[in-house]
This record gives sequence, structure tokens and C-alpha cells, in this order.
Amino acid sequence: MALHFTREEFAAREARLLGLMQEQKLDGMLLFAQESTYWLTGYDTFGYCFFQCLVLKADGSKALLTRSADLRQAQHTSIVDDIRIWVDRGSASPVLQLKDMLVSMGLATSATRLGVEYNTHGLTAHNGRQVDAHLGEVVTLVDASDLVPSLRVVKSAAEIVYVREAARLGDLALAAAEATIAPGVDEGLVLSRLQGAIFEGGGDYPANEVIIGSGPDALLCRYKSGRRVLGAEDQITLELAGTYRHYHAALMRTICVGRATPRHIELHQAAAAALSAVEAAIRPGNTFGDVFAAHARELDARGMSEHRLNACGYSLGARFTPSWMDPQMFYADNPFVVQPNMVLFAHMILMDSVTGTAMCLGRTYLTTEGAAEPLSTASTELLVRN
Repeated sequence: MALHFTREEFAAREARLLGLMQEQKLDGMLLFAQESTYWLTGYDTFGYCFFQCLVLKADGSKALLTRSADLRQAQHTSIVDDIRIWVDRGSASPVLQLKDMLVSMGLATSATRLGVEYNTHGLTAHNGRQVDAHLGEVVTLVDASDLVPSLRVVKSAAEIVYVREAARLGDLALAAAEATIAPGVDEGLVLSRLQGAIFEGGGDYPANEVIIGSGPDALLCRYKSGRRVLGAEDQITLELAGTYRHYHAALMRTICVGRATPRHIELHQAAAAALSAVEAAIRPGNTFGDVFAAHARELDARGMSEHRLNACGYSLGARFTPSWMDPQMFYADNPFVVQPNMVLFAHMILMDSVTGTAMCLGRTYLTTEGAAEPLSTASTELLVRN
């Protein structure tokens, strides 16, 4: 089997989840988030683009409903023994087949309370409506979208091993990109060298596309299709993640080509100061809102309020397409509390649309009992490639 954790590790995770379920008086969970099924059982697939559901009962028994194409995937990558297949045919509904499965598991009575992961790409609005319509008539459905994410945000020792490897791969990828960037180089070559370093090091595809953009596109915060060739004097922004066993360690840099303009230098000084302030704030007991406030104070004091974003980072972990971002985020007044053994990405993003200047600086941290530990060894100095 292609398991990346021991059965003892999975058992410990299950016990934590069952404890939360007991607190919330849930008889079972309907898990639709791929991150949840991977964390709980090891099941590794992109088959969640179709309907699938892992059912966990309060007694620890579990069953997976998926398509035939994922049968062997589940057998090979997970600890789930009870795998059931919903059949593609005519107007057949997988939700009705899920209902039948709940009946067979003793989870289809008027007294049953089932937690549902609604807030996930693994459950479309269309399928969610069917879940409510067909299951809500026989059981009580409770939105329990936050249960597993609240557990996944604190990493085990075994997970941290993979996170550190992801960070190592991220450093290799950034170094490969830096070595490639020069006037006259196509963005596609930079991207291939960057991602190639991760693959050659034994890593995975990231959960979303690497963000790469140069010239005016260096001010974009999302991937877009299309490449350009770097000019004699240019700028290129990269947001990447070293990825290992689906665990992510992100990095972000704006690299100057040819020379750094005075505005690049000014923005980098502000970004570096903000990153230092954020790093100091990432300590147990502080809230995610406190971390954002440190970022905002530093940048706003330097006149950067119109150039910064309204968030400055988020939690990372084992994530699947379409995003490597976990839900816990640094934004104003977020009460979520920093705890030891969290993996948190802090990004200082400055986009000056007036002058067309970008400057981004970011890296991933592991929280401890005290000061946060940067997981990347890459320099945070202003990078200029000739």
C-alpha cells in the first residue's frame, strides 16, 4: 500500500476527530473534503472532482463511496476497507446511493445527527442541495466544515518531517529559478527549471499553479496563461511551494532584472520590515488578527496602505487542487489563536499600480513554544539578476 503514515498515526488522528464529534453530539461525519480523507485515511486522489464521500461513524467504523475509477486508488493508498461504488448510469444519483449506504450503516434514523463538510471544493452546490434534499428528510444534518481543519492546522511530528522536506524542495526550486532569470529568458524556462527541481527532488505538483509574472504581470497575484520574455530591465514575481506528500512550504519573491529601481528598493525595505514584524508576532497566544495588525502597522507607517493587501498569509498543510491555502488566514480581527506546531506562510505583497512596481517577499514558518522558525534558508535580501 502507498501509505505515507503509520496506522498508529491515523488512529491518533481518528481519536481526535471522534472526540470532537462526541463533544458536538454527532453520530457520524460525511467527509467531502479531499484534505480530510487524506488526513484521516491516506486516500490520495483527484477523484473528488466527482461525487465521493467518506462516512465516519462515532464508533470509528468508516466506509467510502466513490466511483469505479477510484476503487483501486482507494485500495492502494488508504486504510479504508469498506469501499463502495456508485454507478454512472442514466439519471442515477450518487446521493441516493449514499442514502442507501447510510441505511446499511445504521445512520438513517430521525435521531441521527450527521456532521457535513459543506465548505469544500469536494462538494459542489448542486450536490450539496441533493444532500440536503435526500438526506435531510431522514436525518439531522449539521454543518461541521470546521472540525477536521481545526485538527489539521496543528501538525504531528510525522507531518513536520514532510513539511521540512517540502521547504527544502522549495529552496531548491527558488535557487533554480534565480539561476535561470536573466534578460532575454522566457518565463516558461524559469517555470520549467523551478518545477523541475521539485520533481527531481522527489516532490509533487503543488495544489495550485505556480504564480509567475513579469513586467506589468509581476503585479498579479494569480497565475494566468501566456508567457513573455524578460527584458533588459524588468521584474518578475514568483510564488511557489515546495511540495512533498502533498504538504506545502511556500515562498514568494519579486526579482529585479538588470537593475533595481529606487522604487523597488523602497518597497523591498518596507516588505522586509513588515516580514520581521509579522515574524515577531507569530507566537503562541497571539491571534491571526494580531499577526495581520503587525503587517498593517509597519506598512501603513511607511505610506504603503494603498499598495498592500487585506491579508498577509495563511496556514499550510496537505492540500489538493485548486488551492494550497488552508482556511486559517491572517486578516484583520481574526480571533484564531496561534499554537505550537502550525505551518504558516507569511507574504508581504506590495503592488504599486501608479509606477507599475511590484515587490513581494514571503516565506513559511513553523510555530514553536516561542519564536517562529523560518523553514526556508533562502535569503530575504533584494534579488537582482543581470
